[in-house]
Amino acid sequence: MLFLLSPAKALDYDTPPHIDTHTQPLFARQSAALIEVLKTKTPQQISTLMKLSDALSGLNVARYQAWSPRFSAKNSRQAVLAFNGDVYGGLDARTLSDQQLAWAQDHVCILSGLYGVLRPLDRMQPYRLEMGTSLATEHGKNLYQFWGSQISDYLNERAAAGTSPVVVNLASEEYFRAVDRKALKPRVVSCVFEEFKGGKYKIISFNAKRARGLMVRYAIEKKLVTVKKLEGFDAEGYRFEPSVSEPDRLVFRRKQGA
Repeated sequence: MLFLLSPAKALDYDTPPHIDTHTQPLFARQSAALIEVLKTKTPQQISTLMKLSDALSGLNVARYQAWSPRFSAKNSRQAVLAFNGDVYGGLDARTLSDQQLAWAQDHVCILSGLYGVLRPLDRMQPYRLEMGTSLATEHGKNLYQFWGSQISDYLNERAAAGTSPVVVNLASEEYFRAVDRKALKPRVVSCVFEEFKGGKYKIISFNAKRARGLMVRYAIEKKLVTVKKLEGFDAEGYRFEPSVSEPDRLVFRRKQGA
Protein backbone atom coordinates (compact mmCIF):
# COMPACT_ATOMS: atom_id res chain seq x y z
CA MET A 1 0.00 0.00 0.00
CA LEU A 2 1.00 3.58 -0.62
CA PHE A 3 -0.09 6.29 1.80
CA LEU A 4 -0.60 9.80 0.40
CA LEU A 5 -0.12 12.88 2.56
CA SER A 6 -0.35 16.62 1.96
CA PRO A 7 2.63 18.83 2.83
CA ALA A 8 2.51 21.49 5.55
CA LYS A 9 2.89 25.25 5.40
CA ALA A 10 4.88 25.29 8.65
CA LEU A 11 8.50 24.17 8.30
CA ASP A 12 11.25 23.26 10.75
CA TYR A 13 14.82 23.71 9.59
CA ASP A 14 16.16 24.39 13.08
CA THR A 15 15.83 21.06 14.90
CA PRO A 16 18.86 18.90 14.05
CA PRO A 17 17.77 15.77 12.12
CA HIS A 18 18.28 12.52 14.02
CA ILE A 19 19.05 10.56 10.86
CA ASP A 20 21.65 11.08 8.13
CA THR A 21 20.05 8.84 5.51
CA HIS A 22 18.61 10.84 2.64
CA THR A 23 17.57 10.62 -1.00
CA GLN A 24 17.28 13.15 -3.79
CA PRO A 25 13.84 14.40 -4.91
CA LEU A 26 12.61 12.62 -8.00
CA PHE A 27 11.12 15.62 -9.80
CA ALA A 28 13.96 18.10 -9.26
CA ARG A 29 13.97 19.08 -12.94
CA GLN A 30 10.30 20.05 -12.78
CA SER A 31 10.89 21.87 -9.48
CA ALA A 32 13.69 23.89 -11.07
CA ALA A 33 11.37 24.89 -13.92
CA LEU A 34 8.77 26.14 -11.45
CA ILE A 35 11.41 28.02 -9.48
CA GLU A 36 12.47 29.83 -12.65
CA VAL A 37 8.90 31.05 -13.09
CA LEU A 38 8.63 32.04 -9.43
CA LYS A 39 11.91 33.97 -9.60
CA THR A 40 10.32 36.37 -12.08
CA LYS A 41 7.65 37.40 -9.55
CA THR A 42 7.92 40.47 -7.31
CA PRO A 43 7.02 40.25 -3.60
CA GLN A 44 3.76 42.06 -4.40
CA GLN A 45 2.92 39.57 -7.15
CA ILE A 46 3.64 36.63 -4.83
CA SER A 47 1.52 38.26 -2.13
CA THR A 48 -1.42 38.56 -4.53
CA LEU A 49 -0.93 35.14 -6.12
CA MET A 50 -0.73 33.24 -2.84
CA LYS A 51 -2.72 35.60 -0.59
CA LEU A 52 0.27 36.11 1.73
CA SER A 53 1.25 38.93 4.03
CA ASP A 54 4.07 41.23 2.95
CA ALA A 55 6.41 39.50 5.40
CA LEU A 56 5.61 36.00 4.14
CA SER A 57 5.76 37.01 0.49
CA GLY A 58 9.19 38.57 1.09
CA LEU A 59 10.38 35.43 2.86
CA ASN A 60 9.30 33.19 0.02
CA VAL A 61 10.73 35.40 -2.70
CA ALA A 62 14.06 35.07 -0.87
CA ARG A 63 13.57 31.28 -0.75
CA TYR A 64 12.98 31.12 -4.51
CA GLN A 65 16.11 33.18 -5.17
CA ALA A 66 18.19 30.95 -2.89
CA TRP A 67 16.82 27.66 -4.26
CA SER A 68 19.50 25.50 -5.86
CA PRO A 69 19.32 22.41 -8.10
CA ARG A 70 22.00 20.94 -5.82
CA PHE A 71 20.54 19.57 -2.58
CA SER A 72 22.91 19.45 0.38
CA ALA A 73 22.88 19.14 4.15
CA LYS A 74 23.28 22.91 4.33
CA ASN A 75 20.35 23.96 2.16
CA SER A 76 17.90 21.11 2.67
CA ARG A 77 16.69 18.34 4.95
CA GLN A 78 14.56 15.22 4.74
CA ALA A 79 10.98 16.20 3.88
CA VAL A 80 9.33 14.25 6.68
CA LEU A 81 11.50 16.10 9.19
CA ALA A 82 11.10 19.51 7.54
CA PHE A 83 7.30 19.67 7.49
CA ASN A 84 5.89 20.80 10.82
CA GLY A 85 2.09 21.16 10.56
CA ASP A 86 -0.84 19.34 12.16
CA VAL A 87 -0.42 16.16 10.10
CA TYR A 88 3.25 15.94 11.00
CA GLY A 89 2.51 16.48 14.67
CA GLY A 90 0.48 13.28 14.51
CA LEU A 91 3.14 11.45 12.53
CA ASP A 92 5.93 12.69 14.86
CA ALA A 93 8.68 11.46 12.54
CA ARG A 94 11.41 12.71 14.88
CA THR A 95 10.67 9.77 17.18
CA LEU A 96 10.70 7.12 14.44
CA SER A 97 13.70 4.81 14.22
CA ASP A 98 15.94 4.45 11.19
CA GLN A 99 14.18 1.17 10.37
CA GLN A 100 10.74 2.73 10.67
CA LEU A 101 11.75 5.64 8.45
CA ALA A 102 13.09 3.16 5.91
CA TRP A 103 9.68 1.46 5.86
CA ALA A 104 8.00 4.84 5.46
CA GLN A 105 10.30 5.60 2.53
CA ASP A 106 8.84 2.61 0.71
CA HIS A 107 5.19 3.26 1.57
CA VAL A 108 4.56 6.99 2.04
CA CYS A 109 4.30 9.70 -0.62
CA ILE A 110 3.97 13.41 0.18
CA LEU A 111 2.27 15.43 -2.56
CA SER A 112 3.78 18.86 -3.20
CA GLY A 113 3.08 21.83 -5.42
CA LEU A 114 6.80 22.42 -6.02
CA TYR A 115 8.21 18.89 -5.78
CA GLY A 116 5.32 16.84 -7.20
CA VAL A 117 5.89 13.82 -4.98
CA LEU A 118 8.34 13.58 -2.11
CA ARG A 119 9.41 10.42 -0.37
CA PRO A 120 9.92 10.91 3.38
CA LEU A 121 13.72 10.93 3.15
CA ASP A 122 13.98 13.07 0.03
CA ARG A 123 15.93 16.25 0.68
CA MET A 124 13.78 19.34 0.42
CA GLN A 125 14.67 23.01 0.33
CA PRO A 126 12.25 25.38 2.11
CA TYR A 127 9.42 26.72 -0.01
CA ARG A 128 5.80 27.82 -0.11
CA LEU A 129 3.76 26.79 -3.16
CA GLU A 130 0.37 25.29 -2.51
CA MET A 131 -1.03 22.92 -5.11
CA GLY A 132 -4.08 25.11 -5.69
CA THR A 133 -1.96 28.10 -6.74
CA SER A 134 -2.86 29.53 -10.14
CA LEU A 135 0.74 29.79 -11.28
CA ALA A 136 0.82 30.02 -15.07
CA THR A 137 3.57 28.07 -16.86
CA GLU A 138 4.10 26.89 -20.41
CA HIS A 139 2.04 23.82 -19.44
CA GLY A 140 -1.08 25.72 -18.41
CA LYS A 141 -2.69 28.19 -16.07
CA ASN A 142 -2.17 26.34 -12.78
CA LEU A 143 -0.17 23.62 -11.05
CA TYR A 144 -2.71 20.91 -11.81
CA GLN A 145 -2.06 21.47 -15.49
CA PHE A 146 1.69 21.70 -14.89
CA TRP A 147 1.83 18.31 -13.21
CA GLY A 148 -0.76 16.70 -15.50
CA SER A 149 -0.52 12.91 -15.24
CA GLN A 150 3.06 12.87 -13.93
CA ILE A 151 2.03 12.21 -10.34
CA SER A 152 -0.43 9.44 -11.20
CA ASP A 153 2.10 7.85 -13.56
CA TYR A 154 4.63 7.77 -10.72
CA LEU A 155 2.08 6.31 -8.28
CA ASN A 156 1.18 3.63 -10.84
CA GLU A 157 4.83 2.67 -11.10
CA ARG A 158 5.27 2.56 -7.33
CA ALA A 159 2.06 0.60 -6.72
CA ALA A 160 2.85 -1.94 -9.43
CA ALA A 161 6.09 -2.80 -7.65
CA GLY A 162 4.27 -3.70 -4.43
CA THR A 163 2.27 -6.77 -3.47
CA SER A 164 -0.89 -4.76 -2.74
CA PRO A 165 -1.70 -2.13 -5.43
CA VAL A 166 -3.69 0.19 -3.17
CA VAL A 167 -3.39 3.93 -2.60
CA VAL A 168 -4.59 5.09 0.82
CA ASN A 169 -5.58 8.72 0.41
CA LEU A 170 -4.82 10.77 3.50
CA ALA A 171 -4.21 13.97 1.54
CA SER A 172 -6.49 17.00 1.40
CA GLU A 173 -8.88 17.50 -1.51
CA GLU A 174 -6.64 20.30 -2.84
CA TYR A 175 -3.66 17.98 -3.13
CA PHE A 176 -5.43 14.80 -4.19
CA ARG A 177 -6.84 16.72 -7.15
CA ALA A 178 -3.28 16.69 -8.52
CA VAL A 179 -3.64 12.92 -8.97
CA ASP A 180 -5.18 12.16 -12.36
CA ARG A 181 -7.83 9.65 -11.34
CA LYS A 182 -8.46 8.55 -14.92
CA ALA A 183 -4.81 7.61 -15.28
CA LEU A 184 -4.44 6.12 -11.78
CA LYS A 185 -4.61 2.33 -11.84
CA PRO A 186 -4.52 1.18 -8.17
CA ARG A 187 -7.57 1.01 -5.96
CA VAL A 188 -8.01 4.17 -3.86
CA VAL A 189 -9.13 3.95 -0.23
CA SER A 190 -9.90 7.10 1.76
CA CYS A 191 -9.92 7.48 5.54
CA VAL A 192 -12.35 9.89 7.22
CA PHE A 193 -11.96 11.10 10.81
CA GLU A 194 -14.98 12.51 12.63
CA GLU A 195 -15.70 14.01 16.05
CA PHE A 196 -18.97 14.12 17.99
CA LYS A 197 -19.90 17.77 18.40
CA GLY A 198 -23.19 19.64 18.57
CA GLY A 199 -25.18 16.44 18.68
CA LYS A 200 -23.68 14.84 15.58
CA TYR A 201 -20.47 13.55 14.07
CA LYS A 202 -18.55 15.90 11.81
CA ILE A 203 -15.08 16.47 10.41
CA ILE A 204 -13.10 19.06 12.38
CA SER A 205 -10.17 20.18 10.24
CA PHE A 206 -7.44 20.44 12.87
CA ASN A 207 -8.27 17.07 14.44
CA ALA A 208 -8.69 15.36 11.07
CA LYS A 209 -5.27 16.58 9.92
CA ARG A 210 -3.60 15.26 13.05
CA ALA A 211 -5.46 11.96 12.69
CA ARG A 212 -4.09 11.52 9.16
CA GLY A 213 -0.61 11.71 10.58
CA LEU A 214 -1.53 9.34 13.39
CA MET A 215 -2.85 6.85 10.85
CA VAL A 216 0.41 6.91 8.89
CA ARG A 217 2.38 6.43 12.09
CA TYR A 218 0.14 3.48 12.99
CA ALA A 219 0.79 1.96 9.57
CA ILE A 220 4.55 2.46 9.96
CA GLU A 221 4.64 0.95 13.45
CA LYS A 222 2.53 -2.06 12.41
CA LYS A 223 4.02 -2.33 8.89
CA LEU A 224 0.54 -2.59 7.43
CA VAL A 225 0.14 -4.00 3.94
CA THR A 226 -3.64 -4.66 3.71
CA VAL A 227 -6.67 -2.35 3.89
CA LYS A 228 -8.33 -4.62 6.44
CA LYS A 229 -5.54 -3.95 8.92
CA LEU A 230 -6.29 -0.22 8.81
CA GLU A 231 -9.52 -0.91 10.69
CA GLY A 232 -7.49 -1.61 13.83
CA PHE A 233 -6.45 2.06 14.08
CA ASP A 234 -7.29 3.27 17.60
CA ALA A 235 -4.93 6.15 18.37
CA GLU A 236 -6.17 8.95 20.64
CA GLY A 237 -9.65 7.52 21.04
CA TYR A 238 -10.58 6.84 17.41
CA ARG A 239 -12.49 3.70 16.50
CA PHE A 240 -13.44 2.22 13.16
CA GLU A 241 -17.17 2.53 12.45
CA PRO A 242 -18.22 -0.21 9.99
CA SER A 243 -21.89 0.89 9.96
CA VAL A 244 -21.07 4.19 8.21
CA SER A 245 -18.05 2.98 6.24
CA GLU A 246 -17.80 1.65 2.70
CA PRO A 247 -15.16 -0.67 1.21
CA ASP A 248 -13.17 2.29 -0.11
CA ARG A 249 -14.19 4.88 2.51
CA LEU A 250 -13.19 3.97 6.05
CA VAL A 251 -14.76 6.14 8.77
CA PHE A 252 -13.17 6.54 12.20
CA ARG A 253 -14.99 8.35 14.99
CA ARG A 254 -14.39 9.53 18.53
CA LYS A 255 -16.06 11.64 21.17
CA GLN A 256 -14.50 15.09 21.19
CA GLY A 257 -11.78 15.33 23.81
CA ALA A 258 -11.36 11.55 23.98
